[in-house]
Amino acid sequence: MRVFSLFWKSVAAGAMLSLACGMAQAQDLKSFEQRITTKVLPNGLTIIICERPEAPVFSYTTYVDAGDVNDPSGESGLAHMFEHLAFKGTTEIGTKDYAAEKSALEKVEAADDAYEAEKRNPRGADPAKLKDLAAKFKQAQDEAHQYVVPNQFTEVAERNGAAGLNAETGLDQTEFFWSMPENRLELWAWLESGRLADVVPREFYKERDVVLEERRMRVDSQPIGSLLEQFVATAYVAHNYGRSGIGWPSEVSQITATEAMAFHRKYYVGANIVVTVVGDVKASEAMPVLEKYFSRVPGGPKPEEMTTVEPQQFAEKTVVMRAETQPFYIEGYHRPSYRDPDDTVYDAIADILSNGRVSRLYRSLVRDQQIAAEAEGFSPYPGDKYPGLFAFYAVPLPGHAPTQMRDAIHKEIDKLKTADVTDEELKMYKTRARADLLRGLADNQGLANALAEYQTRYGDWRELFQQLDRVDKVTKADIRRVANAVFVPSNRTSAWIETEAAAAQKPGQNGGAQ
Repeated sequence: MRVFSLFWKSVAAGAMLSLACGMAQAQDLKSFEQRITTKVLPNGLTIIICERPEAPVFSYTTYVDAGDVNDPSGESGLAHMFEHLAFKGTTEIGTKDYAAEKSALEKVEAADDAYEAEKRNPRGADPAKLKDLAAKFKQAQDEAHQYVVPNQFTEVAERNGAAGLNAETGLDQTEFFWSMPENRLELWAWLESGRLADVVPREFYKERDVVLEERRMRVDSQPIGSLLEQFVATAYVAHNYGRSGIGWPSEVSQITATEAMAFHRKYYVGANIVVTVVGDVKASEAMPVLEKYFSRVPGGPKPEEMTTVEPQQFAEKTVVMRAETQPFYIEGYHRPSYRDPDDTVYDAIADILSNGRVSRLYRSLVRDQQIAAEAEGFSPYPGDKYPGLFAFYAVPLPGHAPTQMRDAIHKEIDKLKTADVTDEELKMYKTRARADLLRGLADNQGLANALAEYQTRYGDWRELFQQLDRVDKVTKADIRRVANAVFVPSNRTSAWIETEAAAAQKPGQNGGAQ
């Protein structure tokens, strides 16, 4: 969980410090408490309104406490699929005749069930029958499509001034967000609450193909994407963090609209959703409007938390992939979740090793040895709600091997174990962390995101401001202690790409785990 974005961390520390000093008075906890109103509706949904009348606009974030990690077994990619469905409209928008469309969608689902049943026939699928069922499935989709008004949800929002309209499915959460003129607040509330409460599995199988294409572009045709997928699958043996975030091809290609709606009924309940609005709105006027619309989101208990705990790793693991591509190196060490008392210590290590041209990894691998184009350490990965990894990566320059990246990174890690970081390094980390937080809070969208995330993760948005207290308490001894406890070979998973010419490649030799 980070409001300290990589973008802001790349800004010069001096400029950040000047900004932080200028904003400190306006960005303290007391000033926010005077402008923020929080209310939990009877259905369990939490609404947070922050009044900022500087410009006649508002930004919002809808934060659903469910992501790829919550995909049921055998249905990876389902959370991502539902993000796509959320832009397809409701029973009121995106359709020419919902009653007729509903009947047509039921026929689509029945046709898909028949096709999948034959495909999985234990006695073997009948090719002729399979072809006939595939044709009927397509025909059913075509009939349902005649009732669709394409992109109507997005067009209505943008026609009324929506900017930055987007959504994101992470491992741990799904977020929807955009900005809009303040006089369109009620229209936004109708649109947003509608797609939470009144979702329709419209064009589901068309979107399933889109997700499969995304996977092909991001993973299957990208060597680094393929390596990272194998990397986390090797690092995790029990927890869902080890699954493909975008979904395994065989599972994505078989998930159904029925399964998507079941996922929605379980996770898109009020108790699992936080909606934040930041901008030129008065809580006394806006809250009744938001209550009116968001009260229609179904109630019900918050879904149970995942109970699977990744067992301790006792042996080093290695993945080597050989391909005609740029070499790449990454390694990761298991670390606790964001709730661990040492969470800010991991932030400090990442900052000192990786933040800009003064960082240790840049100076050593990029500037001095000139063996890498890039080198960084970052944490947590791949998610942050549950115990994740502290990862290091490097991109070798021509003529240098991934194993050289490994050895150079390990030398820098050993320095953390055997000698304290300098007073200046620790001071700069704390200065940048404070400036990053304050800069993020200055932006309506950034603040909406942060309030929603901290309210969800801690049950109180005020915890956002406690981060600085924890940052101030990090010591040099803490960094040495954590480095010695976590960065050990038995806790390490390494993965790299070795460049191999096609002529030298043997059949089937495209990588593997060791």
